Amino acid sequence: MAKYRAGVIGLGWMGMLYDMAERIGDFFNVDDVDRPTPELDIHRKIYHHDHPGKEGLPTSYSEAFWNRPDVALVAAADRDQKRLEAFKARYDISALYTDAGEMLRTEKLDLVAVATNVKGRADLTCLAVENGAKGIVTAKPMVHTLEEADRMVKVCADAGVPLNCGAISTTHPSFAKAKELIGIGAIGDVLSIEAPRPGAQHQSWSYFVDGSPAWVIGIGDKDRRGTGTDEFRGPGGSDEFTGQGMMVTENELAVYFRPGAPHLRLTGTAGEIVIPTMATGFKLWQDIETAAGISRIEAPWPDPQFVGPYGAVYGLADVIDCMEGRLDEPKNSGRRVALALEVEIALKQSSARGGVRVDLPLEDRSLRLNYDWFR
Repeated sequence: MAKYRAGVIGLGWMGMLYDMAERIGDFFNVDDVDRPTPELDIHRKIYHHDHPGKEGLPTSYSEAFWNRPDVALVAAADRDQKRLEAFKARYDISALYTDAGEMLRTEKLDLVAVATNVKGRADLTCLAVENGAKGIVTAKPMVHTLEEADRMVKVCADAGVPLNCGAISTTHPSFAKAKELIGIGAIGDVLSIEAPRPGAQHQSWSYFVDGSPAWVIGIGDKDRRGTGTDEFRGPGGSDEFTGQGMMVTENELAVYFRPGAPHLRLTGTAGEIVIPTMATGFKLWQDIETAAGISRIEAPWPDPQFVGPYGAVYGLADVIDCMEGRLDEPKNSGRRVALALEVEIALKQSSARGGVRVDLPLEDRSLRLNYDWFR
């Protein structure tokens, strides 16, 4: 018998559609009730993404819940009746709601996926906790404002509810292996971290930052608003950071953000851990004593190796591991995403002021980021 009752709020791509259809780039206003929906294959046998070595991993939260024997998917909420009907056809579940609050009050869920647009995500997360949720996963990006991030993190922390904010690469078990290798000194003491951007939507670097951010310097930020360039970005609307810079923690760890950098580089006194792109796996370089002296050579990466793309299954697994006492915090926890959001906003402020140092935490918690893809 399943241990946990689960429900999904928002039956868009991460909520449900990824495992039923190919992605479409049709846009809509976040307040629209009747939204573009692709041609659906309700009984699709192969999921949206192929996973080498892990064939058929679900991408959506609905399917991730459905595939776990310890979870009973029992309900869904969406304002779009077409999507509710598709959910019912796929899972033979009749507990369908157009009001998420009514679902949370009625169904008494243990696990909740908040897969709506960014607008209102903080309110829904807090409402889920208020109604007894024991674990929460959300789509990315987490929120728009620092205040919303603060509220989500505090409400969940006060209630002891693990919060995972986004099915990003960091949720993959290989990232835990990387942290384990660092812990046993495989690359010596970590000197610096490098990433192409602070990426409040996708911030693998923050998983490896233990100290609190102390200050940032940023330069070269360009205004992207109104300059959408592809089918998924439409008319534009993002003001995400596009320049380069650095963040320094209270314990003097430096994190560098440089366009063109690998997805993640962890440099230590005796080696490096690198994941060049999200299409490749981890690489381990270690300083080894050779006949010619100390040489930095590539060493085999121990299993598990990163496999992408990735789905909602890993973030959900982290949340359940936390609920059952095997993990202290999800790898892509709300706290870590909130940290990256604040760093990104501070880098924008620094660049706008000519590259001056900006100390953290920021006082104005109404500051925000806008995202063009995830309106």
